[in-house]
Amino acid sequence: RGASRLAAAMGISPLVIGLTVVAFGTSSPELAVSLQASMAGEPDIALGNVVGSNIFNVLFILGLSAIIAPLVVAQRLVRLEIPLMIGVSMLLFVLALDGSIGRFDGLVLTGGIVGYCLFAIRQSLKEPPAVRAEYEKEFGRREPRSQRLLDILLVVVGLAMLMLGSRWLLGGAVAIAELLGVSKLVIALTITAAGTSLPEVATSVVASIRGERDIAVGNVVGSNLFNLLAILGLSSLVAADGIRVAPAALSFDIPVMIAVSVACLPIFFTGYRIARWEGLLFLAYYAGYTLYLILDAARHDALSEYSAMMGLFVIPLTVVTLAVLTVRALKMRRGAEGAG
Repeated sequence: RGASRLAAAMGISPLVIGLTVVAFGTSSPELAVSLQASMAGEPDIALGNVVGSNIFNVLFILGLSAIIAPLVVAQRLVRLEIPLMIGVSMLLFVLALDGSIGRFDGLVLTGGIVGYCLFAIRQSLKEPPAVRAEYEKEFGRREPRSQRLLDILLVVVGLAMLMLGSRWLLGGAVAIAELLGVSKLVIALTITAAGTSLPEVATSVVASIRGERDIAVGNVVGSNLFNLLAILGLSSLVAADGIRVAPAALSFDIPVMIAVSVACLPIFFTGYRIARWEGLLFLAYYAGYTLYLILDAARHDALSEYSAMMGLFVIPLTVVTLAVLTVRALKMRRGAEGAG
């Protein structure tokens, strides 16, 4: 809140505030935890926190928001950001193929977030009045100058509490992993990722309840881009030897993150909306992903049957359904354009 008010007082566009300051602000717990983990020599937590948060953001947060109120996504900038999110997710996979995210990789990712911010500023100047009005209503409230000292205090205290909380969360994650006898990567992908994503939950759910559906989606996409570019970029820069990428993350979790990002495309093609049943599908997939991690960590006998069921039936059926919906939506759109 303090950062948003200060940005508005400096004359920054409300749209840019919504897609950068607010989206990045809700990702600040991920930043604090991943930086602490990198400096403490815990690469599995640094990487797993980002990958797990991105999966959680799309499947859980968008799913829950869509169940509350179907999300209508008609904002051109958000439509461009979905392919960008997919591209950056694939870039992470390529950079991780050698087994680590090194300092040069970190420079590439950090440069990407700078370029994204400049792009967002340029695009905000082209947004239609309706979109500007929506972000003005939510993030563009200008406060009296007497409030600026309080806003600065909010930023400083908030950052201090974030760093303290991130240390507690990091210590707790390591302790839980040792207690349960599971990998720190699994704990980071589940407990840590969900915990650091709570601000995104609050922001997107409240925006959905208020009917500010562009903000609900823009917050998630902006946060995911910030996680991949800024958090992993900065974390790999401060780590002594970069961030090591566990084989499990490279072979399973990062591909799942990419698949989750790609899954957004057909849904946005089908009328640029996320219906309630699609929100339920997202939540079901998050539950399925979490269950797989639990079964794998426990080396449960049911893991092979569960994997076969997901791979042979559930995932192909979902792909076919989304493909049919996409083709149908494209045909209806062409028919409408032909009639017009």
